[in-house]
Formats: sequence, structure tokens, C-alpha cells
Amino acid sequence: MPTATMTAAQRKTFGQLLRTEREELDQQILALSGELQEVLDSRGEASADDEHDPEGPTMTAEWSTLSGVHGDVLAHRDAVDRAIARIDAGTYGTCLRCGQQISRERLRARPSADLCIDCARATEPHRY
Repeated sequence: MPTATMTAAQRKTFGQLLRTEREELDQQILALSGELQEVLDSRGEASADDEHDPEGPTMTAEWSTLSGVHGDVLAHRDAVDRAIARIDAGTYGTCLRCGQQISRERLRARPSADLCIDCARATEPHRY
């Protein structure tokens, strides 16, 4: 069921929440970039026989894991940036697919959501 149009105060609250989340994501990206560089440096220094730490994962596996997490965080930051742009444009809280209002409950759980729950389920049932 659609909810009423979002008030300016609600948009401001969600905007602050999203900007805080953006700052946290920037910090995560910076930390992950440093970890990726450390693995890259270690891989460059190691010989083919020396790549595996017997008590931990291979550097290749570590690189793969960190790269995946880094990519996910970058994608999340992009979604947050798009949500902030929607707040600035006055369209935040409106489903991009059907045009209905996204429930406040959904936005509280996932502030960067750009689809209502019904459209999200219809387009990506494995994620919602």
C-alpha cells in the first residue's frame, strides 16, 4: 500500500542518514584499497612457491575476496549517491519502476532503495 508523499523534514532526515552512510562507505573503501595494495605488494614480492601461507589463504584468494568486497562497497556507495541525488531532485521515496511511494519502513531498512518492495521482488526475487 503506498504511503503519503514524503515531507521536507522526512527528506532531510533521510538525506542526513544517507550522507552519514556515504562517509562510512568512503572510509571502508579507503581501508579496503589499502588492504588490496598490501596484498598486491605481497604478491609482487612472493615467488610462485611462496604465495601460500600454510596457516592462511593464498594471496590470490585473499585478493579475490577483497576485490569482491571492494566492488560491493563501491556499488553500494553509488546507490547511496543516486539516493542523495533523488533527495536533491525531490524525487526520493518514489519507486523508479512503478512511480508509487516506497514505504517508510523499506526506506528505514534500506535508505538507498529506489524500488518499492513489490517492484524489487518482481525484478530481483533472490535479493529481497
